[in-house]
Amino acid sequence: MSEDTENAATTIDAASGALPTYLRIAEALTIDIGGGRLAPGEKLPPEREMARDKGVAVATLRKALKLLVERGLIERRQGSGNYVLGGATNIGTYALFRLELRGVGGGLPTARLLDIRKAKKPDDLPNIGRSFDVGIRMRRLRFLADIPVAVEEIWLDLRWHDDNGLNARTVSESLYRTYADRLGLHIREAEDVISAAPLPDWTPPELGLAPGSFAGFVERRAYDQHGMPCEASWTWFNPELAQYYSRVP
Repeated sequence: MSEDTENAATTIDAASGALPTYLRIAEALTIDIGGGRLAPGEKLPPEREMARDKGVAVATLRKALKLLVERGLIERRQGSGNYVLGGATNIGTYALFRLELRGVGGGLPTARLLDIRKAKKPDDLPNIGRSFDVGIRMRRLRFLADIPVAVEEIWLDLRWHDDNGLNARTVSESLYRTYADRLGLHIREAEDVISAAPLPDWTPPELGLAPGSFAGFVERRAYDQHGMPCEASWTWFNPELAQYYSRVP
């Protein structure tokens, strides 16, 4: 891909962008509900048991569960426990269309931002807005349950960019949450095309596959809250470790 007119390149520290522990727990439970592994009406384990299994304080777990209540995904019944509601709202795109561990399912998705910069849009980039020839390009290494499984390149149309809202310090491993919190951008729809393609030359060694090796390939175009295309991404994943999962509510 063309590297012409690139500027504002930033190398990212490996620890940047990590979500707080309670948010990680909330995201993992949201994905389990969206993926059907936690069924509507199912009772969650006792809070102290869940906290022990996840290695966190009960207060941290309760903070995560409170977020799920606010999302309308669980119901807390006084004296009885926590029950899954399983509503389709507030589950999020990645809960319904995502990568998961092969043969196991699930796996908490996290990511390390490798690079973020303004760059000339490549010729093969789908339409994400034609007002600007330059977009915001991000490259990430993605993990499931702390296992490196994929690399991705994301392009965001410049009309949504704000240097103060989107930079190396503010982009979290939950990218769509960053969009919503920092830019007021809400991804409402996404289209995915699945195939195979060679890994890009910038693939880091942690993935365990050499650049040029064939891998699973997901091409995504996403739409904002106004129904306009705003983002496109290319994700290359190790098919021995991960598989693509989709679920229609």
